[in-house]
Amino acid sequence: MSEDAKRPILVAGGAGYIGSHAVRHLQQHGEPVVVVDDLSTGHRASIDAPLEVVNLGDRAALDRVFAEHRPRAVIHFAAKCYVGESVTDPSKYYENNVHHTWCLLEAMRAHDCDAIVFSSTCATYGDPIEVPLTEDHPQNPISPYGRTKLHMEHMIEDYARAYGLRFAALRYFNAAGASQAGDIGEDHDPETHLIPLVLQVALGKRAEIKIFGDDYPTPDGTCIRDYIHVEDLASAHRLALSKLEEGADAIRCNLGTGTGFSVKEVIETAREVTGHAIPATVEGRRAGDPPELVSGGTRAKDLLGWTPARAGIRDIVGDAWRFLRARPDGYGDDA
Repeated sequence: MSEDAKRPILVAGGAGYIGSHAVRHLQQHGEPVVVVDDLSTGHRASIDAPLEVVNLGDRAALDRVFAEHRPRAVIHFAAKCYVGESVTDPSKYYENNVHHTWCLLEAMRAHDCDAIVFSSTCATYGDPIEVPLTEDHPQNPISPYGRTKLHMEHMIEDYARAYGLRFAALRYFNAAGASQAGDIGEDHDPETHLIPLVLQVALGKRAEIKIFGDDYPTPDGTCIRDYIHVEDLASAHRLALSKLEEGADAIRCNLGTGTGFSVKEVIETAREVTGHAIPATVEGRRAGDPPELVSGGTRAKDLLGWTPARAGIRDIVGDAWRFLRARPDGYGDDA
């Protein structure tokens, strides 16, 4: 193994939902890892890796981490990600997402770390003009969350042009599921994602699941989304980093299955997986919910050699259920 290969990958936000699965996946493939996370939303119990409890806005602390660990590359998951909150408190999103990313890029530049895989989002596309959404779809985000993610992409692109940074921007759809081992998974406060909310009903932690609108122009009237297994997301980040280290300069691609499932289909799958009736009530549409968001194109397969291994909604729901049964209160006091 070369000296460079022995240097770790710095995973920013590595104690979060997607980050913790990426950390495990990297370790399973023999990669040394150091996690940087301020644990504001992440969980110490979700990782078994060196952890630096650092806020990305603290340049002095970042410089210490880079000087001590000498990471050869960065995978960047650290961001606020609630669309509704971004509308009511955009300041938090511009500081945490945009400013902190600038601090991270400056630390990388100061310490000769020249490769980054960035966790982006399909929210950079905004309301779909056509479905499925390919990478050629215009990027016109409609929320401060989506706009901050697009600003982050643009900042990384500017650093690439000026300073020789190599990057991958991975725009993914609805992250879902949990580790197949059942020991790490989704634990947000508040929880806003459909699958864990539905499963919380089966656990008896909620009385019912609310369906926001059943009059959309879809086969059953409810919104359709492309759910991508969190372990598949993890593998895509490793593959993207490998391509950068093999010499690729810039990668931009969607991560999705290309297949959408409606809210009602997810609820029915959860009923089958859990054996619970899962009562559901219909309320009015939420503002800003497009009828359908599904990934299109083959760029991730063509550029990364990546195809999702657990694309079935039953696999995704089943893995999430296994984690929630093991940890009905999430990580609890271990957080």
